Amino acid sequence: MLGSVASKLLALTFDDGPDPRGTPAVLEALAQAEVTATFFVLAERVEQHPELLERVVLAGHDVQIHGYEHLRHPYTPRADVENDIDRALSVVPATQWRIPWGHLAPYTQEVAQERGLTVVGWDADTHDWRGDSAEAMLEQLRLEPGGIVLAHDGVGAGARRETAIETARLVGPLVNRARERGLEPGPLRTPWPTPLPLGNPNFAA
Repeated sequence: MLGSVASKLLALTFDDGPDPRGTPAVLEALAQAEVTATFFVLAERVEQHPELLERVVLAGHDVQIHGYEHLRHPYTPRADVENDIDRALSVVPATQWRIPWGHLAPYTQEVAQERGLTVVGWDADTHDWRGDSAEAMLEQLRLEPGGIVLAHDGVGAGARRETAIETARLVGPLVNRARERGLEPGPLRTPWPTPLPLGNPNFAA
């Protein structure tokens, strides 16, 4: 990949699916925008909704792992996290791992390296779990070359919303704005043109 092209990439990533409350609408919006993305899935939801994962794959999107359950590493024993990720990988083979909440424990990187996983955070957060409108989310997003946008096609614990409809509504305008700025939105490819953030920018890695 030529450097001039790679430097204009913008990753679109979605967490916590597959979920009938959001994944179908997000997939439709991505198709309308003629763009693909990376989905960091929860394996327990994959087992619950295998047909939705099949739709994600058939649409040409990249599938990576978020975990089996949505465990917060700093408050979970290492052995439990190891069991969780091993169980997840038995359901969804992956090379990238987005840590739930982007909250790493001191052992997280070692656990990832032992399994050949690259830990991936983000640097542009939609905060869509709050239930904000698509317009409000777009207004506060900073879209930079090599940026990684975090959104959610799944409705997770603590969310202030019942569906991901506003996230789906965000896709088209976000893609249009990115392209207006000379960026090419798509999945999180490796190698990535900028250093990968490890987790939530609000937490120390």
